[in-house]
Amino acid sequence: MREQIKLFCCRLKQTGQLMIGVPDYDVYVEHRKITHPGEPIMSYEEFFRERQENRYSLRVGRCC
Repeated sequence: MREQIKLFCCRLKQTGQLMIGVPDYDVYVEHRKITHPGEPIMSYEEFFRERQENRYSLRVGRCC
């Protein structure tokens, strides 16, 4: 029962962060390990900065 509550709280936190635009670093790390083994993984700070720049940049020629 305690593990279920812990998992629920983790998912609730993850959902809230995604709703306000905070990407999930743990999901990113897991994806990199599985899909791109041997390639470097950004630190949390690098990851957050890159996601913020990507989200708020005014790229010219953006189609959407």
